[in-house]
Amino acid sequence: MSVPLLNLRPQYESLKSELHNAISGVIESQQFILGKEVQEFECDAAGYIGSKYTLGVTSGSDALIMALMALDIGPGDEVITTPYSFFATVGSIYRVGATPVFVDICDTSYNIDTQRIEEKITSKTKAIMPVHLFGQSAKMDKIIELGKKYNIPVIEDAAQAIGSTYEGKQVGNIGDIGCFSFFPSKNLGCFGDGGMVTTNSEELFHKLSSIRNHGQNPAVKYQHQYVGGNFRIDTLQAAILKVKLPHLNSWVESRRQNANIYYTLFNDLLPKGTLDSLAITLPKEESPSFHTFNQFVVRIPFRDKFLEAAKNANIGVMVYYPFPLHLQPCFSSMGFKEGDFKVSETAALQTVALPIYPEAPKSDLEQVAELLVKTGKECGAW
Repeated sequence: MSVPLLNLRPQYESLKSELHNAISGVIESQQFILGKEVQEFECDAAGYIGSKYTLGVTSGSDALIMALMALDIGPGDEVITTPYSFFATVGSIYRVGATPVFVDICDTSYNIDTQRIEEKITSKTKAIMPVHLFGQSAKMDKIIELGKKYNIPVIEDAAQAIGSTYEGKQVGNIGDIGCFSFFPSKNLGCFGDGGMVTTNSEELFHKLSSIRNHGQNPAVKYQHQYVGGNFRIDTLQAAILKVKLPHLNSWVESRRQNANIYYTLFNDLLPKGTLDSLAITLPKEESPSFHTFNQFVVRIPFRDKFLEAAKNANIGVMVYYPFPLHLQPCFSSMGFKEGDFKVSETAALQTVALPIYPEAPKSDLEQVAELLVKTGKECGAW
């Protein structure tokens, strides 16, 4: 019997009638672009995040690009970020012509090491872009402190972290601009691509609003203040997200319960003293963060053997991410080499995500944990 990494059908079945009604309502209205459901979802999302302003956009990737554009970041500018994230984090910086400046990650949270940021700040630094990876906030107090000290805006890449908090405050509502993804695999996912930007700055909100719609002046049609883009979320996707948002907290709680099941299973199955050794590292909720577990990522030196065993057992696991960003072929001109960011490189070689979606049955989690422990034993890890 197979164990999926992610199964979206149970969630769909539980909301099927509401979702169909929402979709039908948009179809009947024929308002497919910036229909009323977009504004309604934005209002609901602003209340959830706690931000003054939200804008539904085409994707999390485009949210990052919009944030950089709104801050007038381009050629000759530098943006400090992490080399261990989804490609869009750095791709967005490259797309606007700016230069990514990498800071290695912490080996437990996989988020940017805030103790190493200040040494990378120069007169060309125009933004700091932390990533709240796998559903856990970066250490935002230090990042905000540096941003204020050097007058540098902070763009939060919260693509994987809606619902996560730091010191009780929702991520995406801590820096100058927050960027979210609603890709179907996210904790809050739509039926395709979708994203959101958030801000508490009225000036940035108006600029982002214009950029979202080709830079058009909202008061004068076909008059363009900026060179923006087509970054509008579809009304259909906004309607779907409006139905789903009220359920987000319960889904997050189910993910956290599944994480606790894994902790108990590994504690019971592994030899005493093995946890958090060089043989295996489980994800940790690092205070004062609230972890939403978009992914449950373990680090094991026998990762490739486990991937093979999981494939043979029809168990769905995934590597996020096998190639650190500084070693991507398309960035070879930047001159990075192996060994430049050792923690990120080790993570790329040893991490693997296990199934943790809200409806995952305990029996599936048991199969996964048992196979991992069995593989580790066969590899001599314990």
